[in-house]
Amino acid sequence: MMWANTLVLALREIRRNLMRSLLTMLGIVIGVAAVVTMVTLGNGATASVSKQISSLGSNLIIVMPGQRMGLGTSTSPPKFKQADVDAIATQITGVGRAAPISTTSLTAISSARNWKTSVTGSTADYLMVSNWTVRDGRTFTDLETRAGKSVCIVGDRVRKELFGDQRPLGSDLRLQSFSCQIIGFFNAKGQSSTGNDQDDFILVPITTLQRRVTGNNDIGAVLISARQGFATDVIKGRIEHLMRERRHLGEGEDNNFSVIDTKQLSDTLSGTTRILTLLLGAVAAVSLLVGGIGIMNIMLVSVTERTREIGIRLAIGAMAHEVLMQFMVEAVVLSAVGGLVGLVLAAVASIGLSSLMGLPYSFDVQINILAFAFSAAIGIVFGYTPARRAARLNPIEALRHE
Repeated sequence: MMWANTLVLALREIRRNLMRSLLTMLGIVIGVAAVVTMVTLGNGATASVSKQISSLGSNLIIVMPGQRMGLGTSTSPPKFKQADVDAIATQITGVGRAAPISTTSLTAISSARNWKTSVTGSTADYLMVSNWTVRDGRTFTDLETRAGKSVCIVGDRVRKELFGDQRPLGSDLRLQSFSCQIIGFFNAKGQSSTGNDQDDFILVPITTLQRRVTGNNDIGAVLISARQGFATDVIKGRIEHLMRERRHLGEGEDNNFSVIDTKQLSDTLSGTTRILTLLLGAVAAVSLLVGGIGIMNIMLVSVTERTREIGIRLAIGAMAHEVLMQFMVEAVVLSAVGGLVGLVLAAVASIGLSSLMGLPYSFDVQINILAFAFSAAIGIVFGYTPARRAARLNPIEALRHE
């Protein structure tokens, strides 16, 4: 019963100074909304990075010429050859498939339309290693790859630019100096984690690209899928050892190639986004402390304004702890209501910003509960000093206060 009466008195006092109460809650509202929104967007960014990297392929290892941070020399690192790909596929335990790739930029022409795009040469294994699926048509066969047939599979962005909503299987597509027959269209993947459009490319047999365009047998990179049950870091080490042998690198020489494990890359990027999310959340949490200071300030003003009222209550028999409880409840109600409003505002902001930024939205129960609990705790911590001051007033002195 005492708690009910205390709550009623607290609500009545808040309602009596409604505008001041709303302005006091504003700091808590902004703080809670900022923290929850930042963390939600950060979680969405982490999920987006993980999803986009996993779309490259499961258990994927990429071998490229040169070091990612540069070798510090003016000479270009040697490219790979088909013999290197065959050695990786046959000599390293745990390798499922190895797909060579060579990429160049060409203009695709169909009727009156043209589109400059990336043309990738590879084998049929490329689709399985890179997690691509053909929506319409088929992939090319090993026989077509060995013979260097002029066939191609078109990415979704290229299809839209050249054919609109149509999918003209069997028609010819001109790639600058030669024509190829369209045998399939890829399912769309969207943008990669670096912002590149993954659907803006055309896949042809690597031998076709080498004979018709590049004029050499160089391979720009090798995509490797690890078999289930084999650790990618172990396979990565074996690949590095094999390639050093094949490239005749001495014990003290640096690698002139890179071996990238996309699982490790995903973990690194996800860890980075999580750290940034925590930092942003911590910065936003400062506004919660500012809101708490605002509550303390207003409650101290309220104690001064209501000194005579407090003196009357104490004089007619109210206990000091009852006065303490009333002011504590007022502070907690202000901060808790501000927290609830902040959560609603955060949900609206998170949904809107996630849609605008192209990030997945996921309601995080834990951060919402934590933010609300923290806002209520702010009321307790910063409301205690004004409440204690009110409870310790001398009734005689308080009754004399004007």
